Amino acid sequence: MENFSDEYENNPYEDAEKQAMQAYKLYDKGDYEQSIAHIDEAIKLNPLNSQWHFDKGLALDSVGNFDDAIEEYKIALEANPDDLETMNAIAVDYTRIGYYDKAIEIFEEIEHLNPDFEPCYCNRIITYTEMEQYEMAEEMFYMAQQIEPHCPLCYYNIGNSLFLQGDFEQAVKCWMRVAELEPEHPQINFRIAQAYWSQGRYQLAREYFIRELRKNPADTSAILDFGLFLLEINQLEAAKEKFNRILEFDSSKPEPYFYLGEIAFNNSDFKQAEELFNTALEKNYNLKGPRYRLARLKLMQGDKRKARDYLIAEAQFACDDAEALVAMASMFTEMSEYEYATNCLLLSIDSNPYNEDAFYYLGYLNMISGNLEDAQDFYSKTLELNPNHTTALRDLAAIALAMGNLSNANERISRALKFSPADKKIKSLYRKTRLFTAIDKTMDFLSRYKPRFLQNIRKPGRRTFYP
Repeated sequence: MENFSDEYENNPYEDAEKQAMQAYKLYDKGDYEQSIAHIDEAIKLNPLNSQWHFDKGLALDSVGNFDDAIEEYKIALEANPDDLETMNAIAVDYTRIGYYDKAIEIFEEIEHLNPDFEPCYCNRIITYTEMEQYEMAEEMFYMAQQIEPHCPLCYYNIGNSLFLQGDFEQAVKCWMRVAELEPEHPQINFRIAQAYWSQGRYQLAREYFIRELRKNPADTSAILDFGLFLLEINQLEAAKEKFNRILEFDSSKPEPYFYLGEIAFNNSDFKQAEELFNTALEKNYNLKGPRYRLARLKLMQGDKRKARDYLIAEAQFACDDAEALVAMASMFTEMSEYEYATNCLLLSIDSNPYNEDAFYYLGYLNMISGNLEDAQDFYSKTLELNPNHTTALRDLAAIALAMGNLSNANERISRALKFSPADKKIKSLYRKTRLFTAIDKTMDFLSRYKPRFLQNIRKPGRRTFYP
């Protein structure tokens, strides 16, 4: 007769439970990869336990593997089709991977099943914010507030929405409320620092960056942003210390090398800058920025071919960065590579149709190519976006002057001079328009007083002085 104790010791379900318990312990410690390995063993021994599929989904979320997490949640949902927590987890992950319509559909289904399930409103704030439907995000916030008025995550999420809309003051208020409700909320001081920075309130921004790093001294994302903040306020040595500190924690990160290269470039240590930019690319070949800087260095060294190659490569990685594309177009123009410059500007407009600088430089490229009518169109679009764009006003005045339209030239150069009275080019053009206007008035005066018998005389082969 088989011994019962032997059967129990070899019970696969008990082994599965042990693997699951080990997975939970590792998850709590933050060792997500090992947690996933143990929960996989548990599932192999007992694939019918839907809770373990849900737990695996959580661990996969923690390592950023959202697609596989969704599949695990779906398996868990097969056993419990109306489980709100599982449905909510799937909807959150659909938001993370950009499947917003699917996320909204699931959130609405949760609302139908249980209108008092607050997370389906709280998390929908994020989805609508990602969709740039800010009014709907605000509506979800107020709906969630009716169920749970003290939810810190709701205040955090609506703070993110307000921040993206540029309402930094209200974002700060929401995040301050988060700090009151949940002082240990991840990165809350970091977010407040970013909002103060965006407002130009640098002393408060610095204070909250320091608060964040006192609580989380190894938070490399906060250290990186603090370094960028210090760069902006021109505290280069302090910024350098922050970027080097990141490398002490993780030398594989490419961004610190890039920004250390920026500091070296600013200090005219071009050899060191080139080494650091190349190191950044070695760490991450797809990183935006280093090739642009290397192109600038090569152009300074007189190597236009290499500069051009770097810029062409950079354009492939920054094809959705409107400002970077304009900067590259400027350098292509400097090298007389007008076709590449034009392509960069058109890509910039595709990425951001309200980029006034892209339209201005398209106008400039057409002007120097002699396409004055097209140049006028691009400059006019620039002024639609920014009526005070003095350089566009100046160039439009120059075109009007070249085309003999003195009234337009005068009007535009007068406006430009009002905004930039010390600009030498504008002042020079202003003097030209005044001169040509004076000549035009004199000519008009003289023509009105020509002797009658001369007004209709045109001698063959000879140009008359008056029109």
